[in-house]
Amino acid sequence: MPSQQQIQRIALGIEYDGAAFHGWQSQPHGQTVQDVLEQAIGQVAAQPIRVHCAGRTDAGVHALNQVVHFDCAPASVRPQQAWIRGVNAHLPSSVCVRWAQPVAADFHARFDARARHYCYLLHNHPVRPALMHGRLGWHHHPLDAARMQAAAQALLGEHDFSAFRAAECQAKSAVKIMQQATVRRHGELIIFEFRADAFLQHMVRNMVGALVAVGNGREAVDSIARLLASGDRRRAAPTFSAAGLYLVGVDYAPHWNIPLPARIMPALFEI
Repeated sequence: MPSQQQIQRIALGIEYDGAAFHGWQSQPHGQTVQDVLEQAIGQVAAQPIRVHCAGRTDAGVHALNQVVHFDCAPASVRPQQAWIRGVNAHLPSSVCVRWAQPVAADFHARFDARARHYCYLLHNHPVRPALMHGRLGWHHHPLDAARMQAAAQALLGEHDFSAFRAAECQAKSAVKIMQQATVRRHGELIIFEFRADAFLQHMVRNMVGALVAVGNGREAVDSIARLLASGDRRRAAPTFSAAGLYLVGVDYAPHWNIPLPARIMPALFEI
């Protein structure tokens, strides 16, 4: 068995449309992003591969720059382009490797991440979207983006986010540090952007649901602050659809040389 010094660790940036998958994490039926990615990398490496990701996404959630790492034995070391073009040749059209690079043996995609960026794209129009079905959330009543932006400011800083976590969430602590929480409108599109050290299961979708209740006038602007203080998920709005949620990217210390997160709007709509 090769020593740790002989094993090469590779980091990849993964883009995927989550609509066809049952989330990131491997499952027995094999219909997850992790399953198809490990199979594709294994084809190129000619050995079984296990990947570790920066953040597990739920069913229907998309990613522009999910960061993963895996180890390969000396006999499986390949040129950098093989980990991109070679792996992509074995992936379904809804998943691709955007970049690949060797990293230090002690790099870990999850535990070395300093922050994760998520964006939620919401189509605010009386008629549901067709061409972007599965890639946008939808709300048919008019929404006040200014009210939602004002309410979102209560999310900034260190808080117990129990009011926004899924009942089945297995995180040891609900305390997270929110570094960005913004809401803005671009025509019929409302863009929610969040950056935090880590996120709980369904946390972004639950925050979006609570903010939409503010935007349509059902809840007051200060309702977000009151929800945070209560820690009671039962008092919050229902979990919003996964369709419009994107993992935009992950922040790491500069010495890891991991590419910076993409900008979601130019990447998707050239706005």
